Amino acid sequence: MTSTLPRRRSRVLIAALCFVAPLAFAQPTLSDRLTEIREIGRFVPDKALKMLAPLEAEAAQAPLPDRSEFIVIRAIAYLYLGDFKQAMSLTEKLIAMGKENKDNATIVKGQLVKAYVLFAMNELKASHQLVWDTEKLAATINDNFLRVQATISSGQSYAEEGNLPLALSKLQAAVALARQENRPITMSMALRALAQLYDTMKEYDKGFEVLDEANTYAIQTHSLGRMATLKETEYALAIDSHQPKRALKALLDALDLERRIGADNMMATTLVNLSDAYLKDNNYPKVLDYAQQAIALAQKLNDQTTEATARINIGQALLGTGRIADGKRAFETGLAYYEQQGDKPSLQAIMAEYGSALERVGDMAGAVKAYHRERALSNELFEKQRQKAIWEMQEKYETEKKQKQIELLRRENQVKGAELDNRRLQQRVWWLLAIVFGLVAVIIGLLYRKVRQTNAQLEVKNLELKQQSSRDPLTALYNRRHFQDFMRNHAENERRGSGLQGEEIVGALFLLDVDHFKHVNDTYGHAAGDAVLKMIAESLRVILRETDMIVRWGGEEFLAFLPAIPRSGIEEIARRLLSGIAAHTIDYQDTKISVNVSIGFAPFPLVPGSQPLPWERAVNLVDMALYLAKAHGRNRAYGVRGFAKYDQVSLEAVEQDLERAWRNGYVDLSVVLGGWPEPKPSSAVASAA
Repeated sequence: MTSTLPRRRSRVLIAALCFVAPLAFAQPTLSDRLTEIREIGRFVPDKALKMLAPLEAEAAQAPLPDRSEFIVIRAIAYLYLGDFKQAMSLTEKLIAMGKENKDNATIVKGQLVKAYVLFAMNELKASHQLVWDTEKLAATINDNFLRVQATISSGQSYAEEGNLPLALSKLQAAVALARQENRPITMSMALRALAQLYDTMKEYDKGFEVLDEANTYAIQTHSLGRMATLKETEYALAIDSHQPKRALKALLDALDLERRIGADNMMATTLVNLSDAYLKDNNYPKVLDYAQQAIALAQKLNDQTTEATARINIGQALLGTGRIADGKRAFETGLAYYEQQGDKPSLQAIMAEYGSALERVGDMAGAVKAYHRERALSNELFEKQRQKAIWEMQEKYETEKKQKQIELLRRENQVKGAELDNRRLQQRVWWLLAIVFGLVAVIIGLLYRKVRQTNAQLEVKNLELKQQSSRDPLTALYNRRHFQDFMRNHAENERRGSGLQGEEIVGALFLLDVDHFKHVNDTYGHAAGDAVLKMIAESLRVILRETDMIVRWGGEEFLAFLPAIPRSGIEEIARRLLSGIAAHTIDYQDTKISVNVSIGFAPFPLVPGSQPLPWERAVNLVDMALYLAKAHGRNRAYGVRGFAKYDQVSLEAVEQDLERAWRNGYVDLSVVLGGWPEPKPSSAVASAA
């Protein structure tokens, strides 16, 4: 299992390292000693705390810069040791000290360290906002070193929010600020942060180029620890750019440097990553060796996450050597930690790995059990994401609704004003007729022409209002309200006798949802998400007929109502929708984006017994079918063909659990697979099930 620890810690590490200033060569002062301890504390925090203890009394009487630095070093040491409570207490003390002395530089230091503690505690939103506020405050001080640090942290925060263009701008600005002083330490830190961003942006050549420059500055610092952190960055770039040999060499070099300075925290993470690297090569003796070393260090550091990851790697290695019982025990021990922590996303990924490992060694019963556990987690996470999306969509819908109501009121006032102007104009005409009858022919002709023009403009405005009230502004498709009005009229026409022409000609409902749409927004930004929605809308116009109604149902969902098609052609329409949308790509900021959709569909009307379902319940069943398509792997369509044994089940039971009704034979479903399936963990679960 690939350890996420190096990347998780890198943000805190890079930012905290920026506190280090160059060593002085004069007679050692308190400032000189603190600088030396800072360098040690970044890699061996427990040793730094022991070195700080004899200096506490002297630091308490020192000038404000040294007093604040003493607290900074202690706070960061506790942060690296995982004592977030103690670290947070020290940051609050530091901020209060800065406010009391009206010293913005001290406040900046305190707020930045507090932001790093919040980040380590997974309070990302609060951490990001505090960093951005601190960056503004840092711009008011003359300490260029702190300004570089704040700018680096700001860029990293924007990257974590998914705003990569702004993150790039900030980190390039940090490098430019660092070049003004040309200090090796500052340059090394700023360039490393930029290299990591290029890795995130998948611009690996630029990342390696920046990393080479960072290495030249790190060598000038004579700091083995700094060189080791750059090796970790090289490992990440090499792994992501599919250079496993370079990644392995970077890890081995990093481990050698870390051992030379006794950086146990860094060594534990590197050892886990080494075990994972050898696991990919099926070199099981090496996996066991490095994973057991990682466990020994993790137990010494009380680092349960690293220990759990190492045990999972040991489990995979033992399974690979045929020691199935021992391998399962090791795997389950690692899993227990993630279950205890409630880290369900990580647990889901681990369960998928567990199932694959058991399947490879022929333990099919164990593999199926693992896959079922993974699927349950996937469904639970999907439901939470769906509920969150619904809440966000409802909030957005209510906001848009209010804005549209305000706009409609404004336009209605304009229309009423035009109508009032029209009436006044007509009154003038009649007054003029009464006063100047002799000139009535000429004057009436001119005035009535103006009246007709005004009426024509009024009619155009009314048509525009009607159009705007029924269309989605982004995609120009019909909106949900228009569809509801249409279906009410459609239902009335059905009751008046405009029935289907023959048994084989039916209507059909298709509900589409964009797969992994949040990933598009998080990776490329909401502008890219809007471009995807426009592309899908245009694809639907091309695939479907002009007589078909296409609706922006909300968020990333689209609904299509086809009033008359052959019953035998419904599945073919679903297949065309899946392949037609997947075939399109969007060129967005030098990146090609393609997406798939999941679909629920059914003929309309649906007749479970003797009475057809109202359209609202039909759409609800189609939505349930869409949910099944999502849960069973995405990029596929599930369709409700009809009902069987309807006298033995209620419609409410079917709506509550469509999959169970399908398994029990009460509902007939059809499944259409997409032409470009995604390599997602859930697809493996669906196939196993």
